[in-house]
Amino acid sequence: MAGLRLGPLLRYVDWETASTATVWVEADRPCTAVIRCADGASGSSRTFAVAGHHYALVVVTGLTPGSTTAYEVLLDEHRVWPPENHRFPASTITTPPIPTGGDKGGEGREEREEGNGEAGGPGTVRIAFGSCRWAAPPAGGHASVRSDPVGPDALDTLAARLAADPDAVRPDVLLLLGDQVYADETSQATRRRLAARRDLDEPPGAEVADYDEYTCLYDESWRDPEVRWLLSTVPSCMIFDDHDVIDDWNTSAAWLTEIRSTPWWHERIVSGLMSYWVYQHLGNLSPAELAADPLYAAVHATPDGTEQVRRFAAGADADPTGTRWSYRRVFGRVRLLMVDSRAARVLDEQRRAMLHPQEARWLREEALSGPGSFDHLLIGTSLPWLLPPLVHDGEQWSAALCRGERGGPDGRWARVGEYLRQRSDLEHWAAFPDSFGQLTELIREVGSGPDAPATVCVLSGDVHHAYIAEPIWPAGVPGGAPDARVLQLTCSPVHNSIPGPLKAAFRFGWSRAGRRLGRLLARHGRTGTPPVRWDKTDGPWFGNQLMTLTLHGRKAALSLVQAKSRRTGAQLQTVFDRSLTHDGPSTFSQSTKR
Repeated sequence: MAGLRLGPLLRYVDWETASTATVWVEADRPCTAVIRCADGASGSSRTFAVAGHHYALVVVTGLTPGSTTAYEVLLDEHRVWPPENHRFPASTITTPPIPTGGDKGGEGREEREEGNGEAGGPGTVRIAFGSCRWAAPPAGGHASVRSDPVGPDALDTLAARLAADPDAVRPDVLLLLGDQVYADETSQATRRRLAARRDLDEPPGAEVADYDEYTCLYDESWRDPEVRWLLSTVPSCMIFDDHDVIDDWNTSAAWLTEIRSTPWWHERIVSGLMSYWVYQHLGNLSPAELAADPLYAAVHATPDGTEQVRRFAAGADADPTGTRWSYRRVFGRVRLLMVDSRAARVLDEQRRAMLHPQEARWLREEALSGPGSFDHLLIGTSLPWLLPPLVHDGEQWSAALCRGERGGPDGRWARVGEYLRQRSDLEHWAAFPDSFGQLTELIREVGSGPDAPATVCVLSGDVHHAYIAEPIWPAGVPGGAPDARVLQLTCSPVHNSIPGPLKAAFRFGWSRAGRRLGRLLARHGRTGTPPVRWDKTDGPWFGNQLMTLTLHGRKAALSLVQAKSRRTGAQLQTVFDRSLTHDGPSTFSQSTKR
């Protein structure tokens, strides 16, 4: 009899017809997976196999718009979810109401502007997001959150709160912005599993080496009871960052040359991309995109899809232009563009780019298409666009040295720049100066004009703290400052830590002294004047945390919660809760902050 190994994960809910969804499961043998809903909606799929593991992504059809329905999972007609004596509420699929009226937002712009960002009801979209979740359990088990060496898990704590309070407001979608698993920082439990398979004194040591070891990471992360329930009932969108493969993945051409010379890297990167495709990427796709995906069709057409997925992953590593991990999602009048800012890079020092030309073109087209059809544009990128100014200037300075601004590309300064880049993780958008400028201009362009959205928000993680930054365009910039409010919203980690010295360094990076030091570095590197200035409007906050955007009409509000240890267990504490929308753009003539 088939058993449920992992899942279910509710991944995609269609916001246009509000009648379809997808649910991901992993079984312990080949079988037919069925999702059966209390309202009569259902779906089924035969599992496909990769490296001895069996998966299904079930498309559920016939859902009722504007409803919440419980569902169960059957494998070969045997119910496996919810399990007997399950202590959590029923797993449910919630669909949005179908809008009425002339446009898909259901209201004209004037009516939407009257909406309250904090209000609920039809038309409200709640998007929770964060990144960097190290899933190792506390040393004393889940019975004692106080024993967790990095503090309580924000995702686990959110799940516990929602499960305990049936009236609590749930997010409409959860965005996981990278480092869903840590291939290079494994827990003691995972190390024991690895040690049972191979000698950990041989490279890559206690890091994962192949596909089967990657499955251990997902087991550890998604079998957590609270998180398992949460992911079964709140839809999720995911994108990788470096630790899903290895720290500082694709930092530079020199980094790539060095790691490709190791005997274990090829299997690591191929297995990392294989597992990402199976466990994360497939669920990001709509049913129509799944139906058009040739690899998805190929793995279903064979008893064992391992070689097909392996060839795909090896090709994606060899030629990133042949694969797109980025994707678009629509939630009513909210458009989300999730951007691959790791695998899509160009690393040649003289052509260095965060996104290769085809990927940059895709982002531009998706951001600018259908003007007036969305009230909020969200750009999800694991790496922040706007950093503390000292960090930004340091990254641009390092990039300038590496391309030869001081002494040529083979000179001493170039070696210094590369050493600092790899040693200090100088590989965010600022380390790709042309890409930083192009993204800045794209945001200005999409946020300008009579059809501009109310907000353009860049959602990021990676840096193990949270903050809000706002760009300020110079007076007289060609095309003018945007009409939309533009914000960098950074939230990390969900469950990890940051050393004390690094906390101090980030705080210093926002300070006046830090800005002055940054300007000195920029002058030495001849990096020029950035296209925008910016300042931190709130933060920084340190801790295990999640942000939630609440969007209603053309209004937006943001909250930040942190997981705190209490005598009775972990609790969420709200540390920020405020409206984000206001009238009028910011310009240098109004402020000189950066």
